[in-house]
Amino acid sequence: MPDSATLPTRRDEAWRYADIDAVAKIGVAAIGAWQDIDLPAGETRRETLIIGGDEPVARRIRVTLGEASRFEMFATNAGGDYTRLELEVTLGKGAHFEFGGVTIGGGDATREFVTTTIHAEPEATSNQTVRSVHWDTATGNFLGEIKVAKDAQQTDAAQDFKGLLLEAGASANAVPQLEIFADDVKCAHGATVGQLDESARYYMAARGLSPEMAKRLLVQAFIGDAFVALDDQAEHERLLEAALSALEEASL
Repeated sequence: MPDSATLPTRRDEAWRYADIDAVAKIGVAAIGAWQDIDLPAGETRRETLIIGGDEPVARRIRVTLGEASRFEMFATNAGGDYTRLELEVTLGKGAHFEFGGVTIGGGDATREFVTTTIHAEPEATSNQTVRSVHWDTATGNFLGEIKVAKDAQQTDAAQDFKGLLLEAGASANAVPQLEIFADDVKCAHGATVGQLDESARYYMAARGLSPEMAKRLLVQAFIGDAFVALDDQAEHERLLEAALSALEEASL
């Protein structure tokens, strides 16, 4: 984590793919500001977030989970400039952290999620699902670090990233990191990047769907996994629609 008195550079691992010019526009004070959430034992809290607009944004949230508490964060990042959501989560015994996020958009913007998940005590679980859809020369990033302390036995932690590039100039970067000091743990991560399934698109077009509708349905199916754990239907639809609205602006 960069010192709050100075701007980060790409030498900082968590900022290696950042748009450093945009970071400078955000400024030292905003970059150094954290929102702190302390969740008492046994409590549950859910946050949903849509990041949009044409200005650079860096949102940083630090969460501490008490014993058997649960924190859920679901986010759609569809900003038109450099937009970043960073989470640092420390889990107590038997706590759970759930994260589902989508970065989506075109232009030349960089959109990213950065997470540091610290399993500090035994029997805690975490699950992170990120989907990235980009076109033009846009970039989607996910930097996810999982740290398991020596005494955090029976940890169960997972990360899953999938990127979908709708044009050749777009890119997606995934950097999963594991730092494990306990021996009785389950830690898994996966990362894949690909293109739209043209055979499926052709199949749908052959049955009368317009190219735009076929594209929308395929992307909707792709990003849906990020919000599958969100059981609030209204919020689920709001986050999904924010992502699909960004897609409709693309002339692909």
